[in-house]
Amino acid sequence: MKFHNITKDDMLNGEGLRVVLWVSGCTHHCKDCHNPITWDIDSGVDFDENAKAEIFEQLDKDYINGITLSGGDPLHPCNIWDIGNFVEEIKSKYPNKTIWLYTGFLWEEVRRLPFMQYIDVLVDGKFILELKNVKYHWAGSTNQRVIDVKKSLDTSEVVLYDNK
Repeated sequence: MKFHNITKDDMLNGEGLRVVLWVSGCTHHCKDCHNPITWDIDSGVDFDENAKAEIFEQLDKDYINGITLSGGDPLHPCNIWDIGNFVEEIKSKYPNKTIWLYTGFLWEEVRRLPFMQYIDVLVDGKFILELKNVKYHWAGSTNQRVIDVKKSLDTSEVVLYDNK
């Protein structure tokens, strides 16, 4: 897996202060994407032990609420195995930190991935420029859903995340 950036103390990509991993690879190619540089699966740098240590150093901080995985698309077929192992390791090491994941795939397409149990919030769906809404919390266009993964898995239906 390759990545482009690790953002620290981020407040825009999930609830609270977060560390964000921007992975490489996306096949959705949404019109007016805010991060098209990440589309190429071969772009960026290798996600290695140093990158993982940098993320863990951030997650060690009490004031960091968790990690957000974005990109590109963390669920690009070339990323799934690495992302699955990584989120399992994060949840094992930091059970009280939340994991948010942004993907252009729909919940219905990814809900059965074995590592989905470690994700707290999934923002699904392609960004659609015509549905862009800057007031829509945590997502760029109104077709995207901010999903409470635990509740959705428990009830077998989509339960939207409520941060109240």
